[in-house]
Amino acid sequence: MGEEKSLFCGINKPADPANMTESEKKHAPVIECPDQVKSGEPFDIKIKVGEIPHVMQEGHHIQWIDVYFGQNFNARIDLTPVFTLPEVTIKVVKGGKHRKANLRVIERCNLHGQWETSKEITINE
Repeated sequence: MGEEKSLFCGINKPADPANMTESEKKHAPVIECPDQVKSGEPFDIKIKVGEIPHVMQEGHHIQWIDVYFGQNFNARIDLTPVFTLPEVTIKVVKGGKHRKANLRVIERCNLHGQWETSKEITINE
């Protein structure tokens, strides 16, 4: 008898992003930002948790949202149940020699573990 993997074992991602379950639709971060940015110029990343809005009740809520480029940590937004919504916009700058960047957003639900979404961005000179 096989055991189902716990939502708290590692980072969860939708099995099929084109056909997500209701739980995946409530937990997978949604990223809105340009597909291409100019090196060294600030741009906005809008993040919301779930294409179906996630609740922010005392007993069930999103605790934080982390932003990475590849393995490099960029920001953490801590959230408070009842008083905040799991939607944020942050301003970032990408530079350096790389022409592609993998933007990764990870969030943690107190009941359903960590969830990740990623998006590749092109960096132009």
